[in-house]
Amino acid sequence: MALSSSISISPRKLRNDLYSRSYQEDSKIPLVISVLSSLIERTLARNERIAKKCTWTSTSTTTITITTTAATTTLLSSKDVRRTRVFDCNESPDMTIQSYLERIFRYTRAGPSVYVVAYVYIDRFCQLFSAFRISPRNVHRLLITTILVASKYVEDMNYRNSYFARVGGLTTKEMNKLELEFLFLMGFKLHVNVSVFESYCCHLEREVSIGGGYQIERTIRCAEEIKSKQIEERRYSQISRVLL
Repeated sequence: MALSSSISISPRKLRNDLYSRSYQEDSKIPLVISVLSSLIERTLARNERIAKKCTWTSTSTTTITITTTAATTTLLSSKDVRRTRVFDCNESPDMTIQSYLERIFRYTRAGPSVYVVAYVYIDRFCQLFSAFRISPRNVHRLLITTILVASKYVEDMNYRNSYFARVGGLTTKEMNKLELEFLFLMGFKLHVNVSVFESYCCHLEREVSIGGGYQIERTIRCAEEIKSKQIEERRYSQISRVLL
């Protein structure tokens, strides 16, 4: 799904919006919401196509492993797979991703950077749990949870979980459980440095610049590429000092 033709968004306009003033007193919907909803809607459509072609089977004793020359290393147990189902709801909410994100913004006034960080968390989560698929049954709960956690990470002042729960259509108990499960599933690795944040902003800009054709799954490799580059730079610097 491409961006709506009624919304004129350019990479420059998006960047200005991401780094603009606080939205605490501004009623304008951040442009990043439209871009992010487009990415997620397209990911949903892709996952639905995959689900139709594949038959998913699981057993209580199944463990996904990879065989190496030295030993067999466990990557993802069935217990971990079951834990990710905490985001599943009995019925898919009758609300589009765009409308849901706009509702969250309208009642929380979370700044654009919060949505970028939430986007980073979603990618990290999907990378950690390769068997997890964003679907109509889990996407809303995943969004409200990642935005809640991102808001606490980015913003100086935040609403209570009970308030986020009402905004997201959950009970306070459900909201607390989702947050706690997400934190443990992520191993509490929530830090997003400046270079990673900037790289995800660039990915969002690229999504705009080519009319919505950029795939969200490509950004999974973004943090790893940056880390690899930094390691290479440090090694080069060490070699240079030795030679000098």
